[in-house]
Amino acid sequence: MLGGCGAFPEPGRACSGFAVDWDGYRLVLDLGYGTLPRLLDLWADATPDAIVISHEHPDHCIDLHGLFRMRYYGPSRTPRVPLYCPPGVLDRLGGLEPDVDLRAVFDPHPLPGAYNVGPFSLTGVEVPHYVPTSGIRLEADGTVLAYSGDTGPSPVLADLGRDADLFIVEATDRPGETEHTTRNLMTSTEAGEWARRANARSLLLTHFWPGNDRTAAIAAARTAFGGDVWAADEGLVLPLEPRRPA
Repeated sequence: MLGGCGAFPEPGRACSGFAVDWDGYRLVLDLGYGTLPRLLDLWADATPDAIVISHEHPDHCIDLHGLFRMRYYGPSRTPRVPLYCPPGVLDRLGGLEPDVDLRAVFDPHPLPGAYNVGPFSLTGVEVPHYVPTSGIRLEADGTVLAYSGDTGPSPVLADLGRDADLFIVEATDRPGETEHTTRNLMTSTEAGEWARRANARSLLLTHFWPGNDRTAAIAAARTAFGGDVWAADEGLVLPLEPRRPA
């Protein structure tokens, strides 16, 4: 876990970001504020094999710009990195770097969509949020990792996380969120409910509104979901084992 804050990072923490290593294939899910230094601590060369960004809000993508600069201005040029994201991500980051084409470093592929990415079958599906956003499903060797991105409650979440070994679900718990007519974020209890509807094996809560009590969030999710529940605390490592034939 590179970070699990929503909107902006709390002291000593970072915004949304996850590093996935599957038999040496390295994939990053989101790179929000403060995630790049943590990625460098984990992978010193900062060379993921693929990057997946759920949407263009900076708490999910801004450190992608730092990675771009590191690779573009660094001492060695390496092949372009496959980047899977909604089109708005490059449009937003392009405003920070108008004189250089981000495609010099990244090889973009649009989401939503379905792709073979290294050992993974990657599926991106649209979820309800303020801007175009893709929930992400990764499957390899019968193991499933799903990530809601930022989203309001939606039946698509049950399919996105169906039978997932780990379902990463946003649990913003922003005050007043449930009173909105149009929902673009969720509560911890709702995260637990959708993990239950998806029949997920375990649940990782993320995108905590700064100042929220993460222990309370886990307790709220457990009222609706009977499996293991964690908070996306920086540095947490969760193993995902390939499923073996019976």
